[in-house]
Amino acid sequence: MKKDKSPFTALLSVAAIAGDILFVLWILYNGINEDFQGTTVEKFSYVTLMGLLAVNAPYLFITATVRNNPTLMRKILSLPLLIAFALMPTLVQAQTIKVTLLGTGTPLPEVDRFGPGTLVEAGGEYFLFDCGRGVSQRLWQKKIQLAKVKKIFLTHLHSDHVVGIPDFWLTGWLPMQYGQRKEPLQIYGPSGTAKMMESLEEAYQADIEGRRPGIRADSGAMVLPKDIGEGIVWDEKGIKITAFLVDHGRMTALGYRFDYAGHSVVISGDTKYSENLVKYAKGTDVLIHEVALARPELVEKSETTRKILSSHISPEVGGTIFSQVNPGLAVYSHILLISTDPGISPPTTDDLIPRTRVNYEGPLVIGEDLMSIEIADTVSVQNFLKDEVN
Repeated sequence: MKKDKSPFTALLSVAAIAGDILFVLWILYNGINEDFQGTTVEKFSYVTLMGLLAVNAPYLFITATVRNNPTLMRKILSLPLLIAFALMPTLVQAQTIKVTLLGTGTPLPEVDRFGPGTLVEAGGEYFLFDCGRGVSQRLWQKKIQLAKVKKIFLTHLHSDHVVGIPDFWLTGWLPMQYGQRKEPLQIYGPSGTAKMMESLEEAYQADIEGRRPGIRADSGAMVLPKDIGEGIVWDEKGIKITAFLVDHGRMTALGYRFDYAGHSVVISGDTKYSENLVKYAKGTDVLIHEVALARPELVEKSETTRKILSSHISPEVGGTIFSQVNPGLAVYSHILLISTDPGISPPTTDDLIPRTRVNYEGPLVIGEDLMSIEIADTVSVQNFLKDEVN
């Protein structure tokens, strides 16, 4: 077959190749635009495919027309289908909510269960719920730069849920690879949150001012705290976060519902049985709930233990809540295994499932630090530490 030596098509070929090279260089030089929603892989895949299509499609179409080549024309017409097929995993992933249990523990200074903290990823953004001991370490264990997490939502102001804030806030401001925050950290929580953060800013003022000359005088060390109550507290870019009141005794406490792309996760915070939680959690894909338990002999003899238990749920009550909510998956986190008497051994997590099954037969997992849960049309669980699916 005689080759088409048209100068016009040759010029188009050179232009297409040059365009491809320039586009790749543009990607490498500018990186991925942070305003474009999605993970880095999603952004790169989408932008690259769309860019290559934009550069090459006109060339292919004109070449097919000039050559009067039906075969090439059919290939061109099949491009949208091929691109849709190639993008399908990316688009599905872009609609996923990913939850990571950064800390599932209590005030007890354990190394395998750090303080309460739950990371939610959706639409290319990160949201942190509570910031207990070790949250920064767990984030960096996942190779997530602290500066990427721009918003914290607090369930309540008990120390075990907030003690990690100074570390996360100030370490995230440092110019090292794990930090580099360049904008104020937003912190939302119940009444008293703004006052607490003002006090922390005052406490660390000397540290901040002492570092500024050697770092930079930007807003990365600032915080923007806001006291919130029940209602929608975030509604942007398809992500809606709703706060609701729960019952944690004398301490004002909130739970949160996170909705994105037709899916949701609910985080209970600290609470005893709460009808309000059941109402807000109805129909959720995943319900993450706290739980507390102690040996019967300890409950009988210890007023302190009974007082602690009175503001949390037992596994049996957890089963009742899960049955009423009927989530796609129930998850225990912030697991209190109470032991106030050295002569009485604490219970273990092995006690949780049998006692919950008294009232609930649905999907249930015991949360562990760095366990990840992906929520799409199905819910999948990955145990980071053991590298196995539960």
